[in-house]
Amino acid sequence: MRKHAVRIVGGDYRRTPISVVDAPGLRPTPDRVRETLFNWLNHFWGGQFSDKNVLDLFAGSGALGFEAASRGVAFVQMVERHGPAVANLRALRTKLKAEHVRIHAGDALHILERSQMRYDLVFVDPPFARDWMERIWPLLPNVLAPDALVYIESETPIQAPAQYGILRQDKAGQVHYHLLRFAAMQKTVNNAEFSGTPAPLSPDSDLPT
Repeated sequence: MRKHAVRIVGGDYRRTPISVVDAPGLRPTPDRVRETLFNWLNHFWGGQFSDKNVLDLFAGSGALGFEAASRGVAFVQMVERHGPAVANLRALRTKLKAEHVRIHAGDALHILERSQMRYDLVFVDPPFARDWMERIWPLLPNVLAPDALVYIESETPIQAPAQYGILRQDKAGQVHYHLLRFAAMQKTVNNAEFSGTPAPLSPDSDLPT
């Protein structure tokens, strides 16, 4: 497959190239958009990244997830089902020795349905023109920590459910991107809020529960 590359724009892995496979629907978030997004996150988190758990639902090239890892978040769970893209993600994780990154080869909706992990930030950057958000909205609260942030890229401005407040939004080319805060009461696990560090699994084992 033909490949091109983007680069991590900030943090410990700054300037590291990310190889991008030529796969249907795969659109790496541009450098400028990632820089804007992480400026927003820096503002809303007060510069505190080290206690945050992040879920990258449609990881693709890994540009968003590795950018978060580079900025010092505690943990990044990437989800991707395209085989060559998964191989790229694993190769880059090995190169960077990014032990706080876990990669799951599988379906994003399945993860939303079954994961008991709660995340402080979820990246939602699905292939366009497939009505992904209609399927994602009902399941997304399953994985969100209290006051979690959600980043969404879409081909049109989104219409978010009532429990989400749009903090920032902008457009780059044909891509609309949004940062939201989740403000609803959270679901519980065994009648108690779930939080904390993921279980110590191997990097490519199943999702933390």
